[in-house]
Amino acid sequence: MTAQRQLTVVEALLPLLVLVGLLIAGALTIGMTGEMLVAVILAAAAAAGVIAARHGVTWADIQSSTGDKIAAVLPALLILLSIGMLIATWVLSGTIPWLVFQGVRLVRPEFLIVTAFLATAVMSLCTGTSWGSAGTIGVALMGMAAALDAPLAATAGAVVSGAYFGDKLSPLSDSTNICAIGADAPLYSHIRHMLYTALPSFLIALLVYTMAARLTPFAGDGLPDSARLLLADLDAVFTLHWIVLLPPAVVIWSIMRNTPPALAITLSSLVAAAIGVVVQGFGVQDAVSAAIAGFRIEMVAAAGAESEALSPAFATLVQRGGLYSMATTLIVVISAFLLAGAMDAAGALDLLIRRMLAAVRSVFGLITATMAAGATMIALTSHGGVTALVIGGLFQQAYRERGLDTVNLSRSLEDGVTITEPLMPWTVSAVFMATTLGVPTIAYAPWAVFCYGGPIFSLLIAGTYRYTRFGIREATRVDRHESAPASC
Repeated sequence: MTAQRQLTVVEALLPLLVLVGLLIAGALTIGMTGEMLVAVILAAAAAAGVIAARHGVTWADIQSSTGDKIAAVLPALLILLSIGMLIATWVLSGTIPWLVFQGVRLVRPEFLIVTAFLATAVMSLCTGTSWGSAGTIGVALMGMAAALDAPLAATAGAVVSGAYFGDKLSPLSDSTNICAIGADAPLYSHIRHMLYTALPSFLIALLVYTMAARLTPFAGDGLPDSARLLLADLDAVFTLHWIVLLPPAVVIWSIMRNTPPALAITLSSLVAAAIGVVVQGFGVQDAVSAAIAGFRIEMVAAAGAESEALSPAFATLVQRGGLYSMATTLIVVISAFLLAGAMDAAGALDLLIRRMLAAVRSVFGLITATMAAGATMIALTSHGGVTALVIGGLFQQAYRERGLDTVNLSRSLEDGVTITEPLMPWTVSAVFMATTLGVPTIAYAPWAVFCYGGPIFSLLIAGTYRYTRFGIREATRVDRHESAPASC
């Protein structure tokens, strides 16, 4: 409490200013590499640590706060590691090769971006997990994009947009449920109210991807030679039988039965490893090695193929995944939480959020403050659940005092927290997407149209509400009565 009273707003903002300033400087000079990202985060963490120390915060306090935050996102980190294992075993089983083989044959190159958006949207809506959708069908779509010489950044942006569209609207999604709980809003009322911002964002994203597809030049009338060569290699190395679809079926079935995602993904990986050994002819040692260190092209010798004779496109497609592939992501996560731990221990985050709330004077100001507070907290914690619960608890009374239903709060949490996290390069979600899809955040972010469409429409509706009376739900006695059980 002493640190909170003494801390000034300028001091609370300084680490964030250092972070943003160095990110911009790095991107404009030497490029935003993974190493640069870690260095920038650690520099901001150092600034936060110095400020915290000036206010009596010890290194032990910062370590304790950092540890608490890492423990809070442990389920997400387990998903991260399990996705790395799943990608490698899905290559081993022939699942990703089958999806790429069929996709390259059936999907017209000029419509791949649109296909990526719609396919991941459906997958995420059915399973309620953006990470699972990007780590499964998203990886296959990126393989197709590489084979068809389609723009990788645009395809990755479309995958991210589709993944977060489903994650935002699915009743199976953890973030959707937690945002409703945090705001004390009924789940299905919350989902219906999100349509005001989600549908126009979806349609604009679809329009942008359709226009991009029409304007993107593709050489020739048929498949590129590299794609034809890739198809021949896939057919020669893997047994492309329908049984390789069993691993994705396991994921979908398990998640729809409310199995924790990390366990569902691990179960799918085990099934994929078994198929790789029994159907594809790989050894047990190959399966274990792929799950831990990733699939390597030398393993194709088990199928009687010579790795030297295979195309570069084939090597790029199959050499991926494994638990070790997520090591860099874990380093970024620890660095980010050092920054968050120092700011939290000094009381900087709490000070900034309360100052935002104190400045509210209108509906537009209230929704803007909610989204800004949510974006600030998710940027520092990478934990959507904690962010939604904390910000929801702080802002609930403010919405009620202004006669607004809490579904407005829950929607603002989704638009300010859930779909903005993958746009911030240092967050867990952004690093996961960049690692899994093989495209840097700064490259795919301009194409993740849905992810910034939500905040834009949310602010637009709030700003024009006094004139249109559209898109903001006012509280009624019935609404208040309905929302009471949600807090139980």
